[in-house]
Amino acid sequence: MRSMLFVPGDSPRKFDKAAQGAADALILDLEDSVAPEKKDEARALTRTMLQAPRTAQRRYVRVNALDSDRTLGDLAAVMPAAPDGVVLPKSRGGEDVRRLGLWLDAFEAAAGLAAGTTRIVVVATETAGAIFGLASYQDCSPRLEGLMWGAEDLAASLGASENRGGGALHSPYRLARDLCLMGAAAAGVTAIDAVYTDIDDLAGLEQDTRAARRDGFGAKALIHPKQVEIVNAAFTPTAEERAWAGKVVAAFAANPDAGVLRLDGRMIDRPHLRAAETILGRLAR
Repeated sequence: MRSMLFVPGDSPRKFDKAAQGAADALILDLEDSVAPEKKDEARALTRTMLQAPRTAQRRYVRVNALDSDRTLGDLAAVMPAAPDGVVLPKSRGGEDVRRLGLWLDAFEAAAGLAAGTTRIVVVATETAGAIFGLASYQDCSPRLEGLMWGAEDLAASLGASENRGGGALHSPYRLARDLCLMGAAAAGVTAIDAVYTDIDDLAGLEQDTRAARRDGFGAKALIHPKQVEIVNAAFTPTAEERAWAGKVVAAFAANPDAGVLRLDGRMIDRPHLRAAETILGRLAR
């Protein structure tokens, strides 16, 4: 999974367009992109969108935050339509994931769905307090699939006037990004990069996405269909990377007891093998 495109949960028109596109996953949003007076209507519309004929594209639902008193109602509306996953905003840590997982146990049983099949992605950096919970996601739930970081709500939580300047993140948001990446790695789940909000700056989006992949992120969240092609390309291994990975894997397969090998005049060791396996794993997804 490389690209996760947000779609307002009250817009079948935008869903139809997104469903015909190349995003690896859609996130039908019941939270920030839906006005308060339309949230009840959005539940029914989102359920209908989930029931549309399926393709290889995965479908998630971002529910409202646990402190909103709307989460259970959101789940009751959409779980009968079997979303592939639930995105939990404003997560404070692993305990929130465990709580959501218990609710999903019940909703899956009620809907006749296979137990444990609904995955969880959390937006893990939207409040100042959430930053201190990033180490708590380890072993919190087998449902946990990814940690996404976000800068917009965090800026509001900090009382900041902006989170970027001159195309670069300011210091608090670089810290949140890096800690989310490390928290995801520690939990053994996918790190998902934040949305790039300047929709028309496609060059900036490409630079931002390539930096995310370079640092270890496995996917990126998007807010507009025209961003999808750029993100998918940036997260797809190049021919040179594929060739290198294949040679590394083959070298260790031929020398299974080796810790260090010489390949094309350079030393490679087990961390290189893990990097090569990651590259080849991206091709298989």
